[in-house]
Amino acid sequence: MDNLNHILVVDDDDRIRSLLKEYLNENRFVISTAQNSEEAKIKLGHFKFDLIILDVMMPGQNGYELIKEIKDDNCPPIILLTAKGEVENRIKGLELGADDYIGKPFEPKELLLRINNIISKKVKIDQKKKYSVGQAVIDLNKMVIKLNNFERKINLTEKKILVEMLSKPGKTYSRSQIGKISGITQERSIDVVITRLRKKIEINPKNPKYLQTIRGSGYVLWIE
Repeated sequence: MDNLNHILVVDDDDRIRSLLKEYLNENRFVISTAQNSEEAKIKLGHFKFDLIILDVMMPGQNGYELIKEIKDDNCPPIILLTAKGEVENRIKGLELGADDYIGKPFEPKELLLRINNIISKKVKIDQKKKYSVGQAVIDLNKMVIKLNNFERKINLTEKKILVEMLSKPGKTYSRSQIGKISGITQERSIDVVITRLRKKIEINPKNPKYLQTIRGSGYVLWIE
């Protein structure tokens, strides 16, 4: 039998927890639920989860506060449930480390697509391997990117960003997150590094196909 992905649904609404558990069970996921952050932390301490679906607005510790507490290298991907149209909440969630968000009310099928998108893209980065992004070949071990028969060196800062973004293709990283990954504090300097990487990865850096800007949110790396 296949290993089924284990998802934790955290929401104070009994109806949503019940509906998601039933729907996702039918789609071959193992589901645990928690009605608040405290219960979620207990379950996170006892089980290994592949993904967390987390409501933002909950009594007691809210979703943002829970992310701040649990987000580290071992934390599973997080999809936030937010009120529709609240752009500032979306950006805040992404800055804190959420991988995606969906506005309430939502279609269960759309949530399922987002879950499958995140789980299918989880990649364990082996720095001895080479990775293709379009026509560019990234060699993390030698710290070079080969494009059109030209090799361009990458520095340690660029390498840190690439290791993280290659591990989660399709995930939007805010400037704040990229700053934490790279150790860069100035937003302008982050933009400069991304521009530099584009020149090494993209055929047309001014019209990037892979290392793209998501307006108002940050940057994303796509892999074909």
